[in-house]
Amino acid sequence: MTEAADNGALAPRKPSALRRIVLMGITVLCFVYLYNSVNGAAVREGISLVDYMSQVFADVPWIRWLLLMIAYSFVYLSIDTLVVTRILNWFVQQIRYRDILPIRASTYIISIVNEQIGKGAMAYYLNRRDQVPGWEVGSVMLFIMFCEMFYLLTWATIGFFMSRESLPEGFGLIPIIAAGAAVFLLLWMLYFGGKILPDNQLRDKRILHVFKLAKPRHYGAFFLMRSPALLSAVFVYTVALRMFGVDASFISLLGYLPVIFFAAAVPTPMRAAAITSWVILFPENEGQMAAFGLVQHNFFILFNGVIGLLFWRRAQRELLSP
Repeated sequence: MTEAADNGALAPRKPSALRRIVLMGITVLCFVYLYNSVNGAAVREGISLVDYMSQVFADVPWIRWLLLMIAYSFVYLSIDTLVVTRILNWFVQQIRYRDILPIRASTYIISIVNEQIGKGAMAYYLNRRDQVPGWEVGSVMLFIMFCEMFYLLTWATIGFFMSRESLPEGFGLIPIIAAGAAVFLLLWMLYFGGKILPDNQLRDKRILHVFKLAKPRHYGAFFLMRSPALLSAVFVYTVALRMFGVDASFISLLGYLPVIFFAAAVPTPMRAAAITSWVILFPENEGQMAAFGLVQHNFFILFNGVIGLLFWRRAQRELLSP
């Protein structure tokens, strides 16, 4: 495979027209639901929507919230970079943490638009800078995205059993989904280990190369490396919720947060799906939760982009140098 072909395979592609229509429909439904919920809360208070939301924002200790979120963003970057570095070292080649850091941080700028496009840009970047074959880096990024789904689902299951009494009834599906996912993961590893359908050639595709190399210990190590990011998020989001006047416990957030992060992964404008999830989960605090979801998720994405700008000149210099 030529370098041009490798690069072309990793270049971000525009989403299909059908996907854009579906996402726009989800966004419209989310904003309609948010408006009706928050406006209904304002009507019950006997004030206008603008006055109601102004009061919600006025009651937040913004300086303390800002310091908390800035610290969390840097913690997340350090853990995220560690995960990418270790997986590249396992399956591709030895690249130092300090050399991955500017690349990972810079892709947060692209991730403002779409997290998955950001991962694709990182694959393209490593291909250009370190001459790693594009299909190898792309396979690593696919492995990370695959593991993230199971990592979140595992924590959602743990959170369910720790706080099932305080969770909505619909969360009872989580153990069922987790059991099905566990069976799927077992079959997945057996297939790529050659134990199932040994003559099938799908596993030989280059983009799936990492899955052939991955052992159960690699999946387990991913979970252990990534988990501090979620546990720190549980702490940060619980403290931040209290700043918005919502009484929440760490145990209940352990059940809620993985599910909300799934919603945040839906590429809707302003993270509308995640904001709507907060309002649904805390229906007695519509205004506070709408404000919280709006600033919490969007500040995290935007400030990560600001961190990326700090590394952008170095990243650009490395990309353009021979």
